Amino acid sequence: MMPLSKPIRIAITAGVATGLLSFSALGESVGLPSPSKDHSAAYPVEDHYSPYAGRNFPDRVFWGDTHLHTGMSMDAGAFGARLEPTDAYRFARGEELTSSTGLRVKLSRPLDFLVVADHSDNMGFFPRLYSGDPGMLADPTGRRWYDMVQQGGQQGVAAAVEIIEAFSQGTFPAALESRPGSDAYRSAWEKTMAAAEEYNDPGRFTAFIGYEWTSNTGGNNLHRVVIYRDGENKAAVMEPYTTLKPQGSDNPVDLWKWMNTYQERTGGRILAIAHNGNLSNGIMFPVVDSFTGKRIDRAYAATRAKWEPLYEATQIKGDGETHPLLSPNDEFADYETWDKGNLDMSVAKQDDMLQFEYARTALQTGLQIEKRVGVNPYKFGMIGSTDSHTALATAGEDNFFGKHSGTEPSAERYKHPMAETANGRYESWEMVASGLAGVWARENTREAIFDAMLRKETYATTGPRMLVRFFGGWTFDESDAMSRLPANQGYRKGVPMGGDLPVAPAGATAPTFLVAARKDPMSGNLDRIQIVKGWLNKSGDRQEKVYDVVWGDADRRRPDSRGNLPSVGNTVNVAEATWTNTIGDPELIRVWQDPDFDPALPAVYYARVIEIPTPRWTAYDAKRYGITMPKEAEMITQERAYTSPIWYTPKN
Repeated sequence: MMPLSKPIRIAITAGVATGLLSFSALGESVGLPSPSKDHSAAYPVEDHYSPYAGRNFPDRVFWGDTHLHTGMSMDAGAFGARLEPTDAYRFARGEELTSSTGLRVKLSRPLDFLVVADHSDNMGFFPRLYSGDPGMLADPTGRRWYDMVQQGGQQGVAAAVEIIEAFSQGTFPAALESRPGSDAYRSAWEKTMAAAEEYNDPGRFTAFIGYEWTSNTGGNNLHRVVIYRDGENKAAVMEPYTTLKPQGSDNPVDLWKWMNTYQERTGGRILAIAHNGNLSNGIMFPVVDSFTGKRIDRAYAATRAKWEPLYEATQIKGDGETHPLLSPNDEFADYETWDKGNLDMSVAKQDDMLQFEYARTALQTGLQIEKRVGVNPYKFGMIGSTDSHTALATAGEDNFFGKHSGTEPSAERYKHPMAETANGRYESWEMVASGLAGVWARENTREAIFDAMLRKETYATTGPRMLVRFFGGWTFDESDAMSRLPANQGYRKGVPMGGDLPVAPAGATAPTFLVAARKDPMSGNLDRIQIVKGWLNKSGDRQEKVYDVVWGDADRRRPDSRGNLPSVGNTVNVAEATWTNTIGDPELIRVWQDPDFDPALPAVYYARVIEIPTPRWTAYDAKRYGITMPKEAEMITQERAYTSPIWYTPKN
């Protein structure tokens, strides 16, 4: 094998890629080779003279948000959202709208797909409350919430927080509940499905039917977004599952049972995506099930792995990749960290909760459970989404409309908490302008994108639409990084993100990885690509290491004697909310071989791509409104992407 030590740097001259990695290098739209028998292990063989005909592997990234709320959600409506599912789809596909607070708003570029995921719990509650339904106003709490919502502004925000607290703590008045089987619930679900059917446009824009199951007992967030591959004809057969007992349950095991029943009854397909776990207070990725008190067994592991192929690794309420206490040797670990407590802050965060909340440690914990029971419950791919409650999927730092309509742009929003309870507050300036889901698929349809999610050929970004490829195998060499078509080599010689390394061929000593990234043309250059490895040592203990694989400005940046890479630098002018792309590189590619590989030990690998520093949304607000942000507020960000992992399992 050729040596794998030389980073590849790509030059851009006069706006045109002149290096080895071009626009098509990531397999985006042109230049892919004609499929051949060499690809038959992964995709069916189709031979054509034209190199652009009959491609037999995913060659496009589709961008979307799988977690968006509208005014139909019980909390979003109280917060002030007046836009509905049809508005959310219109906005996502590129239309300019007026927000709930009267601001004109439009995306820089349309999304390719969207899931309107309004809460299944109390679906239909808010439209009844807002309209002054006599049944709602007859209840004293309903009347008080109605009055607060009608006042709007911070009174509406306070009403929303009360609604969330009441739901979390089990004090939500029974007279106000909206349950499956009721006219209000059915009407709301029909409206949700109708909006998705109206705006689903195969080949151009995909509108998924979905909802968010809202397990939040005691304020511990275990939410899941449920996404349908199907249309209204199947999704209408069973109303969404809720946590409201006795028909529903707050235990995800019961949600999975409901999902199985749906598929058996309809012949349809659905999947669930776990909400980022940083507000779960240590129960999102359990070793001991918090509902039964028993250790995770094989049945739990297999069922969870079946129904939850993806994990929401980043969103507005904090980043969920890792935590500085879990990854003390990772200089980039403390990124948009939320660790005060659970969702309503009724229970403060304890350090021993963290290992059960973050993606990186969960991937390692999955290896431990697999070693014990034979199945990995945490074998998930990565995506990002917003969890916005404005009906507006805005993840751009310069176009951020906040968590909910009470935090839409204004000169005052930084002064008001995003949410406040008797136990504490989340400041508005703590909100994260994040994230998006990138999905590698062959066409923009429900079926193709859903199937890509199932096979985990996805990645998360904190907002920028950088293109990322990640392949693992045993025979990649440096020449594969010198082709302008690494996707061809990637599928021919290895497996893509979300896959399992095949059995090593004779003579292979360690796995090799081909990783490539191209900047978002509307965002910052790339600082570096890293590969994050998790594994178990011989004693079965969790281990991790972050490797700098390839980096920008390689002619002036060299690792020191301890292997630490110097900072890329910082060109941000915070006062003007500007930066220059004079540092970093627009494109990076590398073949890397694990230097610490032990074939007897299970391992998991994913790529992390990091941008150069750019202004955070708080800097844009400070400039636009002429305000001074609190000294605690971050004003600069280094946005990033996380690929779905690739797993290695030793031969028995």
